[in-house]
Amino acid sequence: MIDFAKLQNGSDIRGVAIATEGGPEVNLNKEVAGRITGAFIYWLSKKVNKNPVMLKVCVGHDPRLSGEELKEGVLEAIALWGAEGYDAGLATTPAMFMATVMPQFEFDGSIMITASHLPYERNGFKFFTAEGGPEKEDIAEILRLASRYNFIGGVYDKMDTNVRMMYAAYLRQMISMGLKDVPGYLKGMHIVVDAGNGASGFFAKEVLERMGADISGSLYLEPDGHFPNHPANPENAEAMAAICKAVKDNNADLGIIFDTDGDRSAAVGPGGRPIARNEIIALAAALAADDYPGGTVVTDSVTSDELHEFLEGKLGLKHLRYKRGYKNVINKAKELNAAGESAFLAIETSGHAAYSDNYYLDDGAFLAIQIVITAARLKAEGKDITALLEGLRSPAESKEIRFKIKAEDFRQYGAGVLEDFTKWAEYSSKLELVEPNYEGVRVNYDIDGCKGWFLLRMSLHDPVMPLNVESDTEGGADKALAAIYEFMKDYRDIEVPVH
Repeated sequence: MIDFAKLQNGSDIRGVAIATEGGPEVNLNKEVAGRITGAFIYWLSKKVNKNPVMLKVCVGHDPRLSGEELKEGVLEAIALWGAEGYDAGLATTPAMFMATVMPQFEFDGSIMITASHLPYERNGFKFFTAEGGPEKEDIAEILRLASRYNFIGGVYDKMDTNVRMMYAAYLRQMISMGLKDVPGYLKGMHIVVDAGNGASGFFAKEVLERMGADISGSLYLEPDGHFPNHPANPENAEAMAAICKAVKDNNADLGIIFDTDGDRSAAVGPGGRPIARNEIIALAAALAADDYPGGTVVTDSVTSDELHEFLEGKLGLKHLRYKRGYKNVINKAKELNAAGESAFLAIETSGHAAYSDNYYLDDGAFLAIQIVITAARLKAEGKDITALLEGLRSPAESKEIRFKIKAEDFRQYGAGVLEDFTKWAEYSSKLELVEPNYEGVRVNYDIDGCKGWFLLRMSLHDPVMPLNVESDTEGGADKALAAIYEFMKDYRDIEVPVH
């Protein structure tokens, strides 16, 4: 029996769709997809105040092997409610949102079948209305309703729609507007794209090449649900090494790398310099800083002190370090904006970047377009995209450790550890609590002349306490870790990794 509640992953739904040897049992199949979709249609009808038979819903998917089967369940469930279901085929997550707001479509809702960067056997769902994605409370309600429904499969009217084509045209239009005074648009620009065999290969051929760019040397543009080359994930070291090598080997001006479903991206400068994590945040902010003087950038909790210094000192912006989770970051920016503060950018170190002038949609292609336009203009001045990062320092060391919690009630146990951790920091002469702080316990340290910070927090979903440590001096992170390990040694239900 399927435990629908366990399919929730924040504001997304994710599960196991393909059985693998020694892997977990399948809990996401055609029937489950149909039950979840039926619950979504009921929720959507209430959300937009329409009878289900009046609803128009668009369905797309990334290249995962299970996508077609799940899509059948989705479209059959839509038809069962009397709504109109449209098959968008291979698409990116941002394109599926845009299908709810583009005048050509204006679907009441859309469903993206994806598990983002997770392995090929996983799959899931992201839902949208013109207001954006549902909140985690909405997802919990949809799954609660799904657990009560039966799914009756059957035929459905085959109605196709090419959302990706219109989305590509929208992106080309942005380039033509951004470079309207530049003859040939991207002519003379050599841009390498790594789509990781995900859904964003079209960005190279249908956007950049058609606007004049040389895309030779691009990697893994063809969709392949096995993801045979490397994980489609800008945070993955193997993936970043591949795009950096491609940029260097082809002497390209710029590299762009996407995740599986296209809602995240990162960049690479000439010579193979990676622009990810803190640097992609700095770049995203710098691209729009002149349009939003003194504006606010909301980031997740693990951004560096050096980034904070760059955003506020170099760019003259405000920086709010908030919580992990792209939805948390976006919602906080929306809240600030509604209160009159110009929170123009919400972005995680993972590469989820949402601008206020793009519906606060985390859209890897939108960010990539801003980078491409600026890179083209800088090349005309004899510069490259890394010029926008001048003055951004990097920590000497950066490490992440994950402490597993063995206690059955891991949330309560973790809360107790964090409470003790706070007291420990308060009473240590070498440590200083960072305030304000919105997630876990963040501490500045000065140990034997080595300075830096560390953050201990609870994982959003798992029985794990991630610890991020940075130091401005070589060897400083190990000194901080030694002190933290000494603190942790008395907690029998904390599994301390070998240091």
